[in-house]
Amino acid sequence: MKKQYTISVFTEDQIGLLNRVSIIFTRRHINIESITASESEMQGIHRYTIVLHEAEDLVMKVVKQLEKQVDVVMAFYHGNDELIHQEIALYKLETALLVSGGKVEKILREHHARIISVEPDFTVIEKTGFKEDTQRLFNELEPYGILEFARSGRVAVTKPMKQLKEYLNEIEITTLKQ
Repeated sequence: MKKQYTISVFTEDQIGLLNRVSIIFTRRHINIESITASESEMQGIHRYTIVLHEAEDLVMKVVKQLEKQVDVVMAFYHGNDELIHQEIALYKLETALLVSGGKVEKILREHHARIISVEPDFTVIEKTGFKEDTQRLFNELEPYGILEFARSGRVAVTKPMKQLKEYLNEIEITTLKQ
């Protein structure tokens, strides 16, 4: 049965690595819903957060294949219940919609959205939350005319308290014993 999983891939910072990672999904005909790349808590280690809908056995195989890549330090997969995650969305609207103090302002307040920038012709609004939250705000603003819209990929941390350093220490100990 397919369900949503988040894969965290910890890598060295190497040119072309994202391409090699994405090819693994392409070869298996797996659609990536979102992908976010950033620095991790360890200097020199980067993190790709990849969201997909797939069967768990296939996700496990992909994670094992990812770990075989030369510059991949470690990869994990988690269900949504094992994560704390958010996305950010930006909405560009005509400033005149907000100046009038009408329905659009009320919608933004109900959704706890923030005004990021006010320009003479447009205003940029930010909403942080789950994808469903940012989509709901989009749906309510759409009749008023959204000039531009962008949503980030998922940013996530795991609920288990084990840190990446601990996993790396375990691998080092296991390698030394062999």
